[in-house]
Amino acid sequence: MQTSILVTIWLAVAYLVGGIPFGFLIGKMRGVDVRTVGSKNIGATNVFRTVGKKWGLIAFACDVLKGLLPTLAARYFASDPSWLPLAVGVMCVLGHMLTPYMKFRGGKGVATAFGMLIGLAPALVGTAFALFALVFALSHYISLGSCSAAAFLMVAVWFPILGTEGYRNLPQCILVTLIAAFVIFKHRANIGRLLSGTESKIYLFRGQGSGVSSQGSGVSSQESGVRS
Repeated sequence: MQTSILVTIWLAVAYLVGGIPFGFLIGKMRGVDVRTVGSKNIGATNVFRTVGKKWGLIAFACDVLKGLLPTLAARYFASDPSWLPLAVGVMCVLGHMLTPYMKFRGGKGVATAFGMLIGLAPALVGTAFALFALVFALSHYISLGSCSAAAFLMVAVWFPILGTEGYRNLPQCILVTLIAAFVIFKHRANIGRLLSGTESKIYLFRGQGSGVSSQGSGVSSQESGVRS
Protein backbone atom coordinates (compact mmCIF):
# COMPACT_ATOMS: atom_id res chain seq x y z
CA MET A 1 0.00 0.00 0.00
CA GLN A 2 1.31 3.45 -0.91
CA THR A 3 2.74 5.62 1.85
CA SER A 4 0.27 8.45 1.13
CA ILE A 5 -2.68 6.11 1.60
CA LEU A 6 -1.28 4.75 4.87
CA VAL A 7 -0.66 8.28 6.14
CA THR A 8 -4.23 9.27 5.28
CA ILE A 9 -5.59 6.24 7.15
CA TRP A 10 -3.45 6.98 10.22
CA LEU A 11 -4.58 10.61 10.30
CA ALA A 12 -8.25 9.81 9.73
CA VAL A 13 -8.30 7.16 12.47
CA ALA A 14 -6.46 9.51 14.85
CA TYR A 15 -9.05 12.23 14.23
CA LEU A 16 -11.95 9.85 14.84
CA VAL A 17 -10.37 8.45 18.02
CA GLY A 18 -9.58 11.95 19.29
CA GLY A 19 -13.17 12.95 18.63
CA ILE A 20 -14.68 10.38 21.00
CA PRO A 21 -16.49 12.64 23.54
CA PHE A 22 -15.69 10.75 26.73
CA GLY A 23 -16.79 13.62 28.98
CA PHE A 24 -20.20 13.76 27.32
CA LEU A 25 -20.59 9.96 27.42
CA ILE A 26 -19.62 9.75 31.10
CA GLY A 27 -22.06 12.53 31.93
CA LYS A 28 -24.83 10.73 30.06
CA MET A 29 -24.09 7.53 31.97
CA ARG A 30 -24.65 9.52 35.17
CA GLY A 31 -27.82 11.17 33.87
CA VAL A 32 -26.24 14.56 33.17
CA ASP A 33 -25.93 16.32 29.81
CA VAL A 34 -22.76 18.33 30.42
CA ARG A 35 -23.61 20.53 27.42
CA THR A 36 -26.43 22.10 29.44
CA VAL A 37 -24.80 22.62 32.86
CA GLY A 38 -21.77 24.41 34.26
CA SER A 39 -19.57 25.79 31.51
CA LYS A 40 -21.53 23.68 28.95
CA ASN A 41 -18.24 22.19 27.78
CA ILE A 42 -17.82 18.45 27.20
CA GLY A 43 -14.30 18.37 28.68
CA ALA A 44 -13.13 16.72 31.88
CA THR A 45 -13.16 19.95 33.92
CA ASN A 46 -16.89 20.45 33.41
CA VAL A 47 -17.50 16.77 34.21
CA PHE A 48 -15.55 17.29 37.44
CA ARG A 49 -17.68 20.31 38.29
CA THR A 50 -21.10 18.97 37.42
CA VAL A 51 -20.93 15.17 37.72
CA GLY A 52 -18.34 14.58 40.45
CA LYS A 53 -14.65 14.27 41.26
CA LYS A 54 -14.32 10.60 40.40
CA TRP A 55 -16.06 10.95 37.05
CA GLY A 56 -14.08 14.05 36.15
CA LEU A 57 -10.82 12.23 36.81
CA ILE A 58 -11.98 9.28 34.71
CA ALA A 59 -12.89 11.65 31.86
CA PHE A 60 -9.46 13.30 32.17
CA ALA A 61 -7.68 9.93 32.01
CA CYS A 62 -9.68 8.89 28.93
CA ASP A 63 -8.92 12.18 27.17
CA VAL A 64 -5.20 11.79 27.95
CA LEU A 65 -5.13 8.22 26.64
CA LYS A 66 -6.82 9.11 23.35
CA GLY A 67 -3.93 11.49 22.68
CA LEU A 68 -1.20 9.22 24.05
CA LEU A 69 -2.03 5.80 22.61
CA PRO A 70 -2.39 6.74 18.91
CA THR A 71 0.81 8.81 19.13
CA LEU A 72 2.75 5.91 20.66
CA ALA A 73 1.25 3.51 18.09
CA ALA A 74 2.49 5.74 15.28
CA ARG A 75 5.96 5.98 16.86
CA TYR A 76 6.40 2.25 17.17
CA PHE A 77 4.48 0.87 14.18
CA ALA A 78 4.94 3.50 11.47
CA SER A 79 8.56 4.31 10.75
CA ASP A 80 7.88 6.41 7.66
CA PRO A 81 7.44 9.34 7.33
CA SER A 82 9.29 10.50 10.44
CA TRP A 83 6.77 13.27 11.17
CA LEU A 84 3.79 10.91 11.29
CA PRO A 85 3.65 10.46 15.12
CA LEU A 86 3.47 14.22 15.54
CA ALA A 87 0.78 14.54 12.88
CA VAL A 88 -1.22 11.71 14.46
CA GLY A 89 -1.07 13.44 17.84
CA VAL A 90 -2.20 16.73 16.31
CA MET A 91 -5.17 15.02 14.66
CA CYS A 92 -6.16 13.51 18.02
CA VAL A 93 -6.17 16.97 19.58
CA LEU A 94 -8.12 18.47 16.70
CA GLY A 95 -10.59 15.60 16.94
CA HIS A 96 -11.18 16.43 20.60
CA MET A 97 -11.59 20.15 19.94
CA LEU A 98 -13.70 19.71 16.80
CA THR A 99 -15.38 16.38 17.39
CA PRO A 100 -17.21 15.04 14.33
CA TYR A 101 -19.69 13.25 16.59
CA MET A 102 -21.10 16.46 18.10
CA LYS A 103 -21.32 18.91 15.20
CA PHE A 104 -17.64 19.86 15.64
CA ARG A 105 -18.20 21.36 19.11
CA GLY A 106 -15.67 19.71 21.38
CA GLY A 107 -13.51 20.33 24.42
CA LYS A 108 -10.51 22.58 24.92
CA GLY A 109 -7.87 19.97 24.11
CA VAL A 110 -5.66 20.27 27.19
CA ALA A 111 -5.83 16.65 28.35
CA THR A 112 -5.55 15.20 24.84
CA ALA A 113 -2.61 17.49 23.99
CA PHE A 114 -1.04 16.41 27.28
CA GLY A 115 -1.32 12.77 26.20
CA MET A 116 0.11 13.51 22.76
CA LEU A 117 3.10 15.33 24.23
CA ILE A 118 3.80 12.55 26.72
CA GLY A 119 4.22 10.30 23.70
CA LEU A 120 6.51 12.78 21.94
CA ALA A 121 8.48 14.57 24.68
CA PRO A 122 7.80 13.09 28.13
CA ALA A 123 10.31 15.23 30.05
CA LEU A 124 9.04 18.47 28.52
CA VAL A 125 5.41 17.68 29.18
CA GLY A 126 6.25 16.46 32.67
CA THR A 127 7.69 19.90 33.42
CA ALA A 128 4.61 21.56 31.92
CA PHE A 129 2.38 19.35 34.08
CA ALA A 130 4.38 20.28 37.18
CA LEU A 131 3.78 23.94 36.34
CA PHE A 132 0.06 23.24 35.84
CA ALA A 133 -0.11 21.46 39.21
CA LEU A 134 1.72 24.27 40.98
CA VAL A 135 -0.48 27.03 39.52
CA PHE A 136 -3.64 25.02 40.22
CA ALA A 137 -2.56 24.22 43.78
CA LEU A 138 -1.90 27.90 44.51
CA SER A 139 -4.90 29.38 42.70
CA HIS A 140 -7.47 26.53 42.53
CA TYR A 141 -8.17 27.58 38.93
CA ILE A 142 -7.79 24.72 36.44
CA SER A 143 -8.11 27.16 33.54
CA LEU A 144 -5.19 29.27 34.83
CA GLY A 145 -3.04 26.18 35.30
CA SER A 146 -3.89 24.96 31.80
CA CYS A 147 -3.09 28.28 30.16
CA SER A 148 0.16 28.57 32.12
CA ALA A 149 1.28 25.12 30.97
CA ALA A 150 0.31 25.88 27.36
CA ALA A 151 2.22 29.17 27.42
CA PHE A 152 5.28 27.36 28.82
CA LEU A 153 5.14 24.79 26.01
CA MET A 154 4.85 27.54 23.37
CA VAL A 155 8.23 28.88 24.47
CA ALA A 156 10.09 25.80 25.76
CA VAL A 157 9.51 23.65 22.67
CA TRP A 158 11.83 25.95 20.68
CA PHE A 159 14.84 25.23 22.92
CA PRO A 160 16.88 21.98 22.91
CA ILE A 161 16.09 21.14 26.52
CA LEU A 162 14.42 18.31 28.41
CA GLY A 163 15.20 15.73 25.75
CA THR A 164 13.83 17.67 22.77
CA GLU A 165 15.58 18.88 19.62
CA GLY A 166 14.23 22.39 19.96
CA TYR A 167 14.28 24.62 16.88
CA ARG A 168 16.12 21.88 14.94
CA ASN A 169 12.81 20.02 14.75
CA LEU A 170 10.92 22.86 13.12
CA PRO A 171 7.67 20.98 12.31
CA GLN A 172 7.29 19.91 15.94
CA CYS A 173 7.99 23.42 17.19
CA ILE A 174 5.45 25.00 14.85
CA LEU A 175 2.70 22.46 15.50
CA VAL A 176 3.14 22.41 19.28
CA THR A 177 3.12 26.21 19.30
CA LEU A 178 -0.07 26.29 17.23
CA ILE A 179 -1.78 23.70 19.44
CA ALA A 180 -0.78 25.51 22.62
CA ALA A 181 -2.04 28.79 21.16
CA PHE A 182 -5.32 27.12 20.18
CA VAL A 183 -5.68 25.71 23.70
CA ILE A 184 -5.31 29.21 25.13
CA PHE A 185 -7.77 30.56 22.54
CA LYS A 186 -10.31 27.91 23.57
CA HIS A 187 -9.97 29.24 27.13
CA ARG A 188 -10.85 32.80 26.14
CA ALA A 189 -14.14 32.71 28.09
CA ASN A 190 -12.28 31.41 31.16
CA ILE A 191 -9.69 34.15 30.78
CA GLY A 192 -12.49 36.71 30.71
CA ARG A 193 -13.94 35.27 33.93
CA LEU A 194 -10.48 35.21 35.54
CA LEU A 195 -10.02 38.89 34.75
CA SER A 196 -13.48 39.74 36.10
CA GLY A 197 -13.03 37.56 39.20
CA THR A 198 -15.97 35.27 38.39
CA GLU A 199 -14.14 32.05 37.42
CA SER A 200 -15.05 29.00 39.54
CA LYS A 201 -12.44 27.58 41.87
CA ILE A 202 -12.00 23.84 42.34
CA TYR A 203 -10.87 22.29 45.63
CA LEU A 204 -9.77 18.69 45.28
CA PHE A 205 -9.62 17.89 48.96
CA ARG A 206 -12.22 20.13 50.59
CA GLY A 207 -15.28 18.42 52.04
CA GLN A 208 -17.73 16.38 50.02
CA GLY A 209 -19.36 16.75 46.62
CA SER A 210 -17.66 18.11 43.56
CA GLY A 211 -15.28 20.38 45.44
CA VAL A 212 -16.26 23.38 43.35
CA SER A 213 -16.55 26.84 44.81
CA SER A 214 -19.87 28.57 44.29
CA GLN A 215 -17.96 31.69 43.29
CA GLY A 216 -18.21 32.67 39.63
CA SER A 217 -20.29 30.30 37.57
CA GLY A 218 -22.43 29.36 40.53
CA VAL A 219 -22.06 25.63 39.93
CA SER A 220 -21.95 23.48 43.03
CA SER A 221 -22.47 19.83 43.78
CA GLN A 222 -25.86 20.64 45.29
CA GLU A 223 -26.99 22.50 42.15
CA SER A 224 -25.97 19.71 39.84
CA GLY A 225 -27.98 17.23 41.86
CA VAL A 226 -25.47 14.50 41.09
CA ARG A 227 -23.41 12.66 43.66
CA SER A 228 -19.95 11.40 42.85
